[in-house]
Amino acid sequence: MVKNFKKNKRGSVLYKTKDFRSGFVLLFAVTISAIVLAISLGVANIALKEVKFGTNARDANDAFFAADTGIEYALWIDKPIHNEFNTFVPKVTLKVWSGLGSSGQGCAQVIVDKRTSPAATIIISKGYNIGNGDDAPLHDSCNPPLNAVEREIKINY
Repeated sequence: MVKNFKKNKRGSVLYKTKDFRSGFVLLFAVTISAIVLAISLGVANIALKEVKFGTNARDANDAFFAADTGIEYALWIDKPIHNEFNTFVPKVTLKVWSGLGSSGQGCAQVIVDKRTSPAATIIISKGYNIGNGDDAPLHDSCNPPLNAVEREIKINY
């Protein structure tokens, strides 16, 4: 450490000047901690986005497979051996199935439209990842909240 003294013309010491290296350790510590903080915030931000992406993918899958289940069930019911939707009478039928998805909270609203003609049928299935929340399957209620993910499948035959 270099010590600098200010001297007058006679050679006596008037005062001691500050060392130019004083406070370097503090500056170095603050800089290193700021760098470590920036890196950790960046990693935390990436991890949070990955968690949100994974959750959104799961919710989208639940909604899509709920809609697919609704379509498949409506097609199965519309077979001539079941004939629940009555092929020869033009009408619109709404069916609701809940308790679907990986957590059992998904639901599907299925509209079967036979108004056009007996040869044409339109089935629209809307699947949601969050339904009424009942654990019992195949209830007749599907009231998804505003933050639910919706997927729709439409078929014509």
